[in-house]
Amino acid sequence: MKLSNFNFDLPKELLAEYPAPNRDEARLMVLNRKEKTIEHKMFKDLIDYFEEDDVLVLNNTKVFPARLFGNKEKTGARIEVFLLRELNPETRLWDVLVDPARKIRIGNKLYFGEDESLVAEVIDNTTSRGRTLRFLFDGSYEEFRKKLTELGETPLPKYIKRDVEPEDADRYQTIFAKEEGAVAAPTAGLHFSKHLLKRLEIKGINFAEITLHVGLGTFSPVEVEDLSKHKMDSEEIHIPDNTVSTINTGIQRKKRVCAVGTTVMRALESSVSSANTLNPYTGWTNKFIFPPYDFSIANCMVTNFHTPKSTLLMMVSAFAGHDFMKEAYEEAVKEKYRFFTYGDAMLIL
Repeated sequence: MKLSNFNFDLPKELLAEYPAPNRDEARLMVLNRKEKTIEHKMFKDLIDYFEEDDVLVLNNTKVFPARLFGNKEKTGARIEVFLLRELNPETRLWDVLVDPARKIRIGNKLYFGEDESLVAEVIDNTTSRGRTLRFLFDGSYEEFRKKLTELGETPLPKYIKRDVEPEDADRYQTIFAKEEGAVAAPTAGLHFSKHLLKRLEIKGINFAEITLHVGLGTFSPVEVEDLSKHKMDSEEIHIPDNTVSTINTGIQRKKRVCAVGTTVMRALESSVSSANTLNPYTGWTNKFIFPPYDFSIANCMVTNFHTPKSTLLMMVSAFAGHDFMKEAYEEAVKEKYRFFTYGDAMLIL
């Protein structure tokens, strides 16, 4: 499989700028791999495809307000700082992206907030846009983190051209988000409402939670035609014992084990035993899934509609079958499904 196999024409107007008014009222395309059928539903109809003791696996990562705007010392130039990961809590070192990067050199200082109570010094260059910053703040670690949250804004993806609005703080977060650490939302999970989760629970569906802190690597463009040469960024994952037990029981009973999102699928496929069951795991994964690939854990998945040439599209293609996925995407464009982060959803059975 080559990069060019994953290109298609996506009209700009199909990139969703806003979410559906209600979480579970996004559209849902249902693909049946065995029957090769495509159905058009609403997301809340998802419940009709699951029976008692089936398992839905959710990513409980929580997005933190990772985008800050500061001013460069002396010139006062406005600089965007995107927090990627904390490197050292004690010395307040962070891995970040800066924009415009050409203006930011080692030794520069950036000032944040009206009162400039937060300052950062550039310690190192990591990539063309990547920098290591040391934050200087007069207060405890808890107060420092509170300050970051206060000054940061919801890190909507760059394709959304509008300003961040107050409702984004809620809608760019799943309702089951618990473990803070992601810089992008696990978007398939955004469609679940409290009401839908309750209905699934009453029907006897089991929930299992994993944590994968979504980094920007998920969205990094693939720049090599030969996919085997693409390197994924590492992301932190945690698969606890109780999740392993729920999922392995589902596998044993030949139930539906449904990965809600590509992040869940990556986490599950990163910790497979020789008997094709799940192992507990805490650590990092840089797993890149593209066709052909044999999946070991989940036998169905929920996912959004992805952009051309993205690693997410490649994983979905490996799961649905490349030709069937192409047919489904052509149908999605024709039927004007909404794509990407705030867009509609797909259930692949």
